[in-house]
Amino acid sequence: MPLLDKFAALSAQYATLESIGANPFNVTFDRVLSPTEAMIGQRHILLLGTNNYLGLTYDPAVIRKAVEATRSFGTGTTGSRIANGSYDGHKQLERALADFYGRKHAMVFSTGYQANLGMLSTLAGKNDHLLLDADSHASIYDGSRLGHAQVTRFRHNDPDDLHKRLRRLADVPGDKVIVVEGIYSMLGDTAPLREFVEVKREWGAYLVVDEAHSMGVLGKTGRGLAEAQGVEGDIDFIVGTFSKSLAGVGGFCVSDMEGFDILRVACRPYMFTASLPPAVIAATTEALHQVSTRPELREKLMQNAERFYEGLRRLGFRVGPELSPVVSAIMPDPETASVFWTNLLKAGLYTNVSLPPATPNGLALLRSSVSAAHSPQQIDHAIALFAHVGHALGLLPYHARESESLIAGE
Repeated sequence: MPLLDKFAALSAQYATLESIGANPFNVTFDRVLSPTEAMIGQRHILLLGTNNYLGLTYDPAVIRKAVEATRSFGTGTTGSRIANGSYDGHKQLERALADFYGRKHAMVFSTGYQANLGMLSTLAGKNDHLLLDADSHASIYDGSRLGHAQVTRFRHNDPDDLHKRLRRLADVPGDKVIVVEGIYSMLGDTAPLREFVEVKREWGAYLVVDEAHSMGVLGKTGRGLAEAQGVEGDIDFIVGTFSKSLAGVGGFCVSDMEGFDILRVACRPYMFTASLPPAVIAATTEALHQVSTRPELREKLMQNAERFYEGLRRLGFRVGPELSPVVSAIMPDPETASVFWTNLLKAGLYTNVSLPPATPNGLALLRSSVSAAHSPQQIDHAIALFAHVGHALGLLPYHARESESLIAGE
């Protein structure tokens, strides 16, 4: 049997997307004009699927720091920090992250994916137990596979089910490490952290929170869901990424755990990966400063998120369970989602189509991520395009046409 025949089912799904012109993997932007606009050929595209929550990718100070660092330190480090040493910028960013979170320690990874891959495969050994929320990101599952711990899933956002799982492990040797997320990337719902903290305390477990989509978004100072829910002191490790609110690439972990620095030589995805280049480090450090000093970005972000979420809901779309910058319209089936996504792109709106098995409960989603950089007019235009395509495909009730006209300013 040919080596790649094992992917026959995936190839068939890919071919189906190609046949209806709805292959999201083939989208190429010829020019990116701003955090919210791009060009595909001669077509102007409104960007609503980039996770650019605070719109900092074109911030002048962030760009200036990246350029200055490149001129001073070159384009790359050409190796890992263990082999090639750290640059001063790496240390500065780790100190800035630790200070931002009020923690003793911080560790920077080359991607957010590697942050989860590295921490989860290292923290829980072969005699330990990882307890994962069932809707966890792929990087969390992959990190659990890379290690040798026993993996147990509990029902999504269900503290009672977590309690039952830990009770069954009460007399089983080994550490228990719970992993949840701040904002879940598919439906935009948040974890009930206070309840999870109570369960963690009762059973003497450790708690890791992935704040990838909530860092810079939630909390008085943007530290994420743990800050927003007032439980930061009960979170043992916070993992996050630079590729969302911080407008770059990379990942991190912060903690107050004594002996934390031993992870630098125990964590293989940290040890054996080239470190982030100077431009990325400098830009991320500046973006973190922007998060710390510009709370108005979070305020604008949530205003835009509410405008879009409520706009879709009023039209008659079934949306996620709570308001966040991740706004998903739930489609009847994958085929409809693919056709809808294609028609939106043709109309000049880029969003994400998310299909099973990557989605919770086998849902087919049109997933959008709102930015602080969007104008109210851009949000309203996106809603109008959703309404137009929804009516064309027969997905919206007749009374929604009046809402469409109002949104479009007719």
